Amino acid sequence: MTARLVSASAVVGPEGIRGDALLLDGATIVAVGPRASLERPGIPHESFPGATVVPGLIDAHLHPVSYAGYLHSAGFKSARDVADVRDRVAAAAARLPPGTPVTGMRLDDESLAERRLPDRTDLDRAAPDHPVLLHRYCGHVAVANTAALAIAGIDRTTPDPSGGSFDRTDEGDPTGVLRETAIGSVAIPLARHAPPALTPDNVLDALHALAGAGITAVGAIAGLGDGPWAVFGNEADALAAVADRSPIRIGVFVIAATPAALQAAAARLEAAGPRVEFLGVKIFADGSLGGHTAAMHAPFTDAPGAIGTLRLDPERDRLLAETALEMNGRVAVHAIGDRANAAVIDLFAELIRAGADPARLRVEHASVLDPGDINRLADLGIAAVIQPAFLDSEAAWLEKRLGPRIRNTYPFRSLLDAGVILAGSSDCPVEPPFPLAGMAAARDRAGVMPAESLDARHALGLFTSGAAQVNGWPEPLQPGSPADFTVLDRDPLRATPAELRDTAIIATWVDGQPVAAGAGMDPWKD
Repeated sequence: MTARLVSASAVVGPEGIRGDALLLDGATIVAVGPRASLERPGIPHESFPGATVVPGLIDAHLHPVSYAGYLHSAGFKSARDVADVRDRVAAAAARLPPGTPVTGMRLDDESLAERRLPDRTDLDRAAPDHPVLLHRYCGHVAVANTAALAIAGIDRTTPDPSGGSFDRTDEGDPTGVLRETAIGSVAIPLARHAPPALTPDNVLDALHALAGAGITAVGAIAGLGDGPWAVFGNEADALAAVADRSPIRIGVFVIAATPAALQAAAARLEAAGPRVEFLGVKIFADGSLGGHTAAMHAPFTDAPGAIGTLRLDPERDRLLAETALEMNGRVAVHAIGDRANAAVIDLFAELIRAGADPARLRVEHASVLDPGDINRLADLGIAAVIQPAFLDSEAAWLEKRLGPRIRNTYPFRSLLDAGVILAGSSDCPVEPPFPLAGMAAARDRAGVMPAESLDARHALGLFTSGAAQVNGWPEPLQPGSPADFTVLDRDPLRATPAELRDTAIIATWVDGQPVAAGAGMDPWKD
């Protein structure tokens, strides 16, 4: 027995204080309880005086390769106006050889003085000798300049792709604003024009930054280089390439267009290494509230002609879901608008009637839900993976976008009270990869519908036991479970939301070994 004792002021889980020590046998938890009852003569002892040990924090839905791309590309979330965006694009272009694509992320029209996205002419002025593609921070809208559109062969004669659209002038010319699948129409040719520059070491840097944020495992979303994030290459292959060096556990949900592509990606991931595994398929039913592409039953309050984009294809997506289930995988479907959520629940109900295990089905986001659909989720046994940090970013404009439907938006408490299994995520790089901030947002909700807030115990559960459950992983900090835990400088169950946002990560342990200690690489640059 390679025993080790780890002690702190307290060991805390969603159920409360469980003791002040952990007894480990190599990479496995043996027991949790009072130090006095777990001490053994001669075994090593690691002590964290004044600290609190919690189960290893898990982000149930995160894009690690896109996050690596964010850390190595231009950022725009803090841009003040369109002129500032142009200046940042010009600065990025000046560092690159002529003709090299300029890519950027986290562009936010709601934060710009003009309250609009830049168009291709704005970007042409900033980088006349480079193709440019900037992603809105939600990931469901992007802007390309004329050079990027030309590489993609897009002009006024190009029809809108299925599940997406090009914004156009009154004359029919594309403005450069791309919505949903239209982003891939530019990103894929751009990636062929200039192969993605991300290296395995870049991806590893991002994974170490996640460990520094207290994260021990993620439910990773990964494309195959044939979608909106094609500029970062084949994300599933990038994760497989670092499987033997990853500091954290990575369960991968693959975005695939065909069952054959899904099966091939799953085989590569399963053969990659001990800390990377195939978890299932990721499917999109709609877009985002910020981009007006979430599929809604009725028009957006601030865009009366827009009801969003329903991307769910019942025949294609049912086949992908069945393929994942046949491989003992899971099905994760992105649904934000009320119409999209209803359609996804319909699809899941069909799968369950055909014999699918509801525990393998999860709705990603579940942002706007009719009350009846909350009950349907609960009755069917389908989990919801929620992103409390969205509230921090959206509070200033959410009611403007939705009007009275804000009462049905991010209904965390209603979902919990109905009996829906909840897991937490950041959807990074949409939001920063900070589980503690996510817990705080679940509790204070940035002042949006406070009746839907969660208490401290359930907020911690989002990013520990709940996230483990929806990924099919063992209950954390139980005998026989992996020795994954996070050490904090305060008890998250006693901290206020403000204190929780300011809580420090002292150490992160995976498989009974420290993988991060203190302040490591800055995990965010905005």
